[in-house]
Amino acid sequence: MHTTVTFNRSLPLFGINDKGLKTYFDASSELLGPGGSAASPMDTVLESLGACSMMDIISILKKMRRELIFMEADLDAQRAKEHPKVFTAIQISYRLKSPDCTHADFEKAVRLSMDNYCSVAAMIRGAGCVITWSTELVAVKSDVTERSA
Repeated sequence: MHTTVTFNRSLPLFGINDKGLKTYFDASSELLGPGGSAASPMDTVLESLGACSMMDIISILKKMRRELIFMEADLDAQRAKEHPKVFTAIQISYRLKSPDCTHADFEKAVRLSMDNYCSVAAMIRGAGCVITWSTELVAVKSDVTERSA
């Protein structure tokens, strides 16, 4: 895994990974001008936690042969008041729409992600941050209709 992050006279910074994909980073206006054209590095860490755990959850539920229509995670973080202003607590609220997933399946997938698979969660917890979560399952009817002969 490799990436290069570049500053070219002004913000935003941009990173390019070894696949050629670009990510932009900005900061508040006190650093180098107006700012706000891209997420901050800490925003992207928080977003990465959501994305990493959701990819695990999707994979786990697919292995359970569950149909997934929509999933969303809201992440709220608290940071230390002094530098380095690390995350001290993160609450994740997951919402899933599925016609056949049970709440127990959903909870199991989230727990497996958080306890075993999500490397971003492991790194953040390793820095002393407490991560908690809640789940909401919205049952929906499947779009598949059966026809009789």
